[in-house]
Amino acid sequence: QVQLVESGGGLVQPGGSLRLSCAASGIIFSFYAMRWYRQAPGKQRELVAVITSGGTTNYADSVLGRFTISRDNAKNMVYLQMNSLKPEDTAVYYCNSVLGSINYWGQGTQVTVSS
Repeated sequence: QVQLVESGGGLVQPGGSLRLSCAASGIIFSFYAMRWYRQAPGKQRELVAVITSGGTTNYADSVLGRFTISRDNAKNMVYLQMNSLKPEDTAVYYCNSVLGSINYWGQGTQVTVSS
């Protein structure tokens, strides 16, 4: 059974930093690309960052240069380091993996950027 569990969200002031973590189980983690999505109130879920099994990364234009995705295959973990946070980064952040035709999601972790 595939399980993704996010942690690390919270309230942070503009300009601050947070590090999100996602623990994966039930998959051969190193085989799969991992993604971070986010969904703000009233908006569609959007892709934030992706890291392939080989470690190649891609980012949404809105977070490029501020966010960094990484993975630790030995620990079955994927991370999202978020720096220079802005109020528009406020959203629920979700970890995602696609196995075949099935999308797996975590429960999400709330990030609120506010003074």
